[in-house]
Amino acid sequence: MKPSSSPGIRPPGAVSLLRDLVHEQTGLYFDDGRCDLLLDKLSPLIAGRIPDSLMDYYYLLKYDSEARDEWRKVFDALTVQESFFWREMEQVRALVDEIVPQHFRANPDDTLNIWSAACAGGEEPLTIAMALHEAGWFDKARISIHGSDASPRAVQGAQSGIYAERSFRSLPPELREKYFVDDEGGARISCELRARVRWQITNLMSESDLLWAPTAPQIIFCRNMFIYFSESAVRKTVRVFAERMKRPGYLFLGAAESLLQMPVDFEPKEIGAAFVYVRGSL
Repeated sequence: MKPSSSPGIRPPGAVSLLRDLVHEQTGLYFDDGRCDLLLDKLSPLIAGRIPDSLMDYYYLLKYDSEARDEWRKVFDALTVQESFFWREMEQVRALVDEIVPQHFRANPDDTLNIWSAACAGGEEPLTIAMALHEAGWFDKARISIHGSDASPRAVQGAQSGIYAERSFRSLPPELREKYFVDDEGGARISCELRARVRWQITNLMSESDLLWAPTAPQIIFCRNMFIYFSESAVRKTVRVFAERMKRPGYLFLGAAESLLQMPVDFEPKEIGAAFVYVRGSL
């Protein structure tokens, strides 16, 4: 068997072609210094085929009738499916304590749509659901939460509702006891809370996937994904969010991510103790 970092025949230019195709289809960008990492992650998929060739794999992904199913495997291989409950809670508190009350004061009969657009294993949208439940919002308002990720494996894990110990490193013990029960392989989220989130596989670079994405969300969480994207992919994704978002809309990014140097249709604001990108009223 070949080493994982050397997947078969590698003609000149093949790595760049494959790298650019991955970027076009996923938004994930591997610069010249990280191409070996890309090949290492994809090598199990390439090595399982005959011939074991980068160019044959490139042609499969670009032209073959099996390409859609293969791209799902590529997302499983490339995406970082790591998250945990109660992460970057200043933003969630800004949502629950400031934005939600303001929204329902102005629109008491409305449904508030929240989209966690890169939800990994589901910890983020479930954290939002927990915080809203703790504040009593589900008893007095209509709120819809959607969790999506491009990785089928991640969405399948979210749908199972079972989480390993590493997901609980920031969750207060009393909330773990309240919302989880021990299960084989970890702890299972309560059925009531899990039912608050609708799960979906969505590649934000895919027009066909976006046909099934949540419509008119007022709130979008897309945290810690843009650090893996090129600037052009970030701009494209933010444009998608702006076009779909109901105004006023609120976009939450990770602490290490910024749109300040980009021409985007969002204004940065401080809400509570959080930094939020706001798309204002028409």
